[in-house]
Amino acid sequence: MNKKIVFGLVLSVMAAGVYADESDGIFSFRVGQFEVYMLVETQREGNAGILIGADGAVLKKYIPSGSFFHSTNTFLIKAPGRNILVDTGFGGAVFDKIKKLGVEAGKIDAVLLTHMHGDHIGGLQKDGKALFPNAKIYLASRELEYWTKTNVNQGAVAALAPYGSRVETFEPGKLGSKLKEILPGISPIAAYGHTPGHTVFLVENSGAKLIIWGDLLHVALVQFPVPEISASYDMDTKAAARIRRQVFDYAAKNKIPGAGMHQVFPGVGTVEKDGKGFRFVPANIPAN
Repeated sequence: MNKKIVFGLVLSVMAAGVYADESDGIFSFRVGQFEVYMLVETQREGNAGILIGADGAVLKKYIPSGSFFHSTNTFLIKAPGRNILVDTGFGGAVFDKIKKLGVEAGKIDAVLLTHMHGDHIGGLQKDGKALFPNAKIYLASRELEYWTKTNVNQGAVAALAPYGSRVETFEPGKLGSKLKEILPGISPIAAYGHTPGHTVFLVENSGAKLIIWGDLLHVALVQFPVPEISASYDMDTKAAARIRRQVFDYAAKNKIPGAGMHQVFPGVGTVEKDGKGFRFVPANIPAN
């Protein structure tokens, strides 16, 4: 269903005037003066088989229909004087979507990487050429070290190669500590577990905040209420479960909205405590 709506979010920290186009997989909202766009690259039937330790009773309770959707998303941040992309997806729809929003690939100033799995770095290069020719690439130093030196992955090496000295590393801060910005209004937070250097980003402007939490979870219907359940994609399942609970608890206590790379449209919402786990409340999209 095509929805082109200007409306106010129920999330108090985000300004009104949000534009949503569900048919195009674009959901936009404001964080202070920043315009943030969630861009859906793919949406397909999900696979609960990736969940580790989710028995039949858990699946019946949280996915009673037996089916659910899985999404792959990227995020575009239009900040004053700067266009920032968070992850690139596989490198398909992201180019058409940013162009529709008035941003050519050559106008992307920075690409922030949550981690280096293929569905997050696939759009960096093609045939050895940088697809974002004027962008700097930012990623955690231990993520770069792991995929290019410790456990060399040729796909990761090839993705970064065209950018040369424009690849910049950082040390993400600890959740709840004083954070250091890598760009004005954007601070990285260590969320190790899914990969050795998996990073989430705190976006902050004019008192408003948003956490873009990357691959903190893959099956929202189960992993919000039971954050101890990890996915087979998580390299360190115990660490992934631990940081998942910590980030959700932090977001809930501080009333900071969150958004992820594998949550279905609109992909952004608030986290609330719900018994021993959590509940995700998506941003409200009223009927047209």
